[in-house]
Amino acid sequence: MQLSDVLAQRWSCRAFRSEPVPAETLRDVLTLAQRTASWCNTQPWHVHLLSGDATRELAASLTAHVQENAPSSDLPTPQEYSGVYRQRRRDSGFALYESLGIERDDLAARGAQMLRNFTFFGAPHAAIITTDRAQGVYGAVDCGGYVANLLNAAHAYGVATVAQAAIAMYSDHVREVLGIADDRLVVCAVALGHADEEHPVNGFRTTRAPLEESVTFVT
Repeated sequence: MQLSDVLAQRWSCRAFRSEPVPAETLRDVLTLAQRTASWCNTQPWHVHLLSGDATRELAASLTAHVQENAPSSDLPTPQEYSGVYRQRRRDSGFALYESLGIERDDLAARGAQMLRNFTFFGAPHAAIITTDRAQGVYGAVDCGGYVANLLNAAHAYGVATVAQAAIAMYSDHVREVLGIADDRLVVCAVALGHADEEHPVNGFRTTRAPLEESVTFVT
């Protein structure tokens, strides 16, 4: 695929079929993502790629954990969403719930949908992305570039994905279950698999701001 097509077409999948992606395809996608540029070429990312029982076991453990424990994130979370950022976030959330037929005041249904984050939306694979603790914000920024390339490479290979910051909100538990060393910070997860095209949530798409809102041209 042309890069312009990948960027225009990629979307976040929130309902997956259960069949796994071929191992060779996953390796090809990860190999492409490994080409990500990084600060001084440090390549601070490390990926735990879960498949099969490993995905299901972490999903079950996380789902139980989040219902009994407060969040514990390795990275600072946003202090607030204000102005246009708050509006974009609200619009995205409302469109998501509308696609599922969930009313704004149906807190039980919204809570149940939130918990689906921790089952990786039924995906057969989950990539847990971590960064080198000592590299701080620069390592996290590099990992953001890696995640973007991973999502786009997967789309080019016909693999559906969704990046999940929700998983990093329970970093301590993820670290414990996967045996991740203390010198690593959990950045996020990426669920990978084949999209369930029949599920209404997969008809939902986010919008993008016009260029004039995001770029200042200086001459």
